Amino acid sequence: MVRWGSYFDDYWYSLKSNLVEFPIHIIVVYINVYYLIPKFILRKKYLTYIGYLVLMLILVYLVRTGFNYLLVSKEIWPEAEEAGKFLETNHVIAVVLGELYVLGFVTAIKLLIDWPLELRRNEDLAKLQLSTELKFLRTQIQPHFFFNTLNNLYALTLKKSEDAPRLVIKLSDLMQYVLYEVKGSKASLLEEINHLNNYIDIEHIRFKDRIELEMDITGDIEDVEVPPLLFLTFVENCFKHGLKDNDIIKINMSFEVVAKAYLEFKLTNNFNPNTDIELRKGIGIKNTERRLKLLFANNFVLKSTIEDNLYSLFLKIPVR
Repeated sequence: MVRWGSYFDDYWYSLKSNLVEFPIHIIVVYINVYYLIPKFILRKKYLTYIGYLVLMLILVYLVRTGFNYLLVSKEIWPEAEEAGKFLETNHVIAVVLGELYVLGFVTAIKLLIDWPLELRRNEDLAKLQLSTELKFLRTQIQPHFFFNTLNNLYALTLKKSEDAPRLVIKLSDLMQYVLYEVKGSKASLLEEINHLNNYIDIEHIRFKDRIELEMDITGDIEDVEVPPLLFLTFVENCFKHGLKDNDIIKINMSFEVVAKAYLEFKLTNNFNPNTDIELRKGIGIKNTERRLKLLFANNFVLKSTIEDNLYSLFLKIPVR
């Protein structure tokens, strides 16, 4: 107001024209920021947005010119060197450009303020979605595992086996680990291996001397952390799919830390070739692959092969 009053040497005219034009600017900016941009720009309806913007600018010209004529000055464009006329091209261009200047300037400030907040909100939502999906996948793994183990316990109790109490203790230790100790997105690899051995001990009770297990550990794994319950699904499948009565269950398992950056897990086990391949994969492997994609994006390797009645699995994930 002071600037234009000084420029035209007419502070009273500048005050009155600003009192008329400022409310129009405010209304136009609010409509653009809170209605047109969310409804059309964010939905990529650019032509519709331009159409509404043009219509709004036409209304602004009519309303602004009309109010200025009624409340400020009977001259249509007193700032011009020559008296302007209503709907004169130069006058229309001047009003529209002025409105676009205000619209663009204020909208840019609004977007610059909102952009970091919106980016942070989207990041928080993505983290929440990741955490929620990981928890959901883990809840699918846990009941699946306990259901199978309780079936084993039920079979032993029917036989009145003396191994049933020992199985209950082993199962209790595993339940404590799975339900109470595993809470974060990472767990100690040492703890995971200890509880894998606990699970295999449970299967030893079921299969007696039919299990031949070899486990190799290479490298320093003391400080290595991995997603919890990651390997349990793979080991569980060794006992689950397609074994005939009196078959020997042969399992070869290895953990190797490579360059202190990656962990390589290899697993080989025999299986009944008559078992359906899709059944052998099961929901556990699909859930595990989904967990890996959520946690590591494409920075992991998971592949399996079947050859000569041997199922081989290779997994490589980053550590630390």
